[in-house]
Amino acid sequence: MTGFGHFARSLRLRRLYRHSTAGLMITPLDHSIHDGPVVPKGTTLDQLAAKIAAGGSDAVVVHKGSVRHISPERFAAMSLIIHLNASTSQALDPNAKYVVAGVEEALRLGADAVSVHVNLGSDDERQQIGDLGRIADACDRWNLPLLAMVYPRGPRISDPRDPAVVAHAVTIAADLGADLVKTVFLGSTAEMLDLTAACPVPVLVAGGPALDKEEDVLAYVRDAIAGGAGGVAMGRNIFQAKDPRALAAKVARIVHHFPEQHFAGAPFGDPDQGPVHSERLTPDHLDDSSLDNHLTGGPHHDGRQTVLA
Repeated sequence: MTGFGHFARSLRLRRLYRHSTAGLMITPLDHSIHDGPVVPKGTTLDQLAAKIAAGGSDAVVVHKGSVRHISPERFAAMSLIIHLNASTSQALDPNAKYVVAGVEEALRLGADAVSVHVNLGSDDERQQIGDLGRIADACDRWNLPLLAMVYPRGPRISDPRDPAVVAHAVTIAADLGADLVKTVFLGSTAEMLDLTAACPVPVLVAGGPALDKEEDVLAYVRDAIAGGAGGVAMGRNIFQAKDPRALAAKVARIVHHFPEQHFAGAPFGDPDQGPVHSERLTPDHLDDSSLDNHLTGGPHHDGRQTVLA
């Protein structure tokens, strides 16, 4: 989808895609309310943010109070996404997300975008979907991009990676007005290609559980991009890494060097001609040697135009 929306929303989306329109590498640091501290011992949130920015991440996701502990200088090289709802792992129902910040509040803090979490199939699903709709309305009013994190998660979900259920999850995000949707990786490139091709907004793949080996993290990212993902939103595997900056740089390099041969035409999509399809992306395009042979700047997703106007 090509978004020809309000100037301010388009401007903020362009800031979000500052490194490359090929795809997004976002680093969520919003786990702190649910799980406790995310900052490695002996360091600070500001130092962690500095490493993530230096590694080439496009944005970090944080809660509103965290912003005051990060130097504004960090956001010269990356965007700020404020997360608007939360829950704790100690709660009677950890899947019940509740709103803890608003869109206007995020704007006052300097956010380039906001995010909201919805657990499809949870006991509290009705409230969370209602919150998503209301937040999307406020984002439209203030021309602020919205990232919806929608996961099949709850007592009525037997398989959180069931392709039909995950497709339902990303459809909810698109139908209620999200600009981007984050969800689980389905487990195979073929299944991801079906999911991402059918979704009218970019699908970002969640980073998933912590992986022991760096090569496993990079293989996971390559599989996600080969499946048509518009990028990754990877938290634990970055901030728990021995060297967050180095790993962030390697992940960002894969995401930002999405092969341009997928599309022809202008970097932000030609409204008159639309996308020109080329060969399907395969994992062979994404090995380290081939990345150097591809230019950045093309749209981020196989089968649809960039969201940027």
